[in-house]
Amino acid sequence: MLKGISDARSFSEFIRKIVEPLCQAQKIEFVYAEHLHDRGRAIIRISLDKDGGITIDDCVSMNRQLGDVIDIHLEDIGHYNLEISSPGPNRPLTKISDFERFKGKRVNLEIAEPINGRKKFKGLLDGVVDNDIILIIDQQRVEIGYDNIAKAKLLATHGE
Repeated sequence: MLKGISDARSFSEFIRKIVEPLCQAQKIEFVYAEHLHDRGRAIIRISLDKDGGITIDDCVSMNRQLGDVIDIHLEDIGHYNLEISSPGPNRPLTKISDFERFKGKRVNLEIAEPINGRKKFKGLLDGVVDNDIILIIDQQRVEIGYDNIAKAKLLATHGE
């Protein structure tokens, strides 16, 4: 990880803060960012979306623009490849507003602190109440604190 950035979630939030103004100006939604290594080379992967879906032209344009912004703010990263893509059908849910937006969709969640000995959940997203994510699992309502969620993503369904 980079100096001063301790984990994947804080890296994504750091990148969000520096690129979000440009994304908003282009009417593009920042979904997430990750920092990877492949054969000794750093990779910054950024997922973007917009109404109607992100296009190849959007990815090319944002790659150029975001690369410049990242170069200014991450001087200590060294050489890296920047990859811009759409989130795809198994879109990660990274903001509390995502859980509201995708109400009625099937999701997969992993949590940091187990609930009744369980850390993985798959169910129907039933929205947000206060800071709790509500899932319907086997006709049972399960409340999971947003801050306890380590990973969350939509489950792709056939025919959508």
